[in-house]
Amino acid sequence: MALPKRRHSKTRRDKSRTHHGLIPPQLAPCKQCGALRLPHRVCPQCGTYRGRQVIKMGSAE
Repeated sequence: MALPKRRHSKTRRDKSRTHHGLIPPQLAPCKQCGALRLPHRVCPQCGTYRGRQVIKMGSAE
């Protein structure tokens, strides 16, 4: 197995970690109810996807 001949500096180590940060989820409004949802997913509020009802949502009565 290959081993480094010299130790990498803290700066060099940190430079390689610049892209490791977390990004917040990109939420999009639902076209039917306006609730925020993840793109390309069924809306958890109304159960629609691309204008079609795909999940039967129970009424809160």
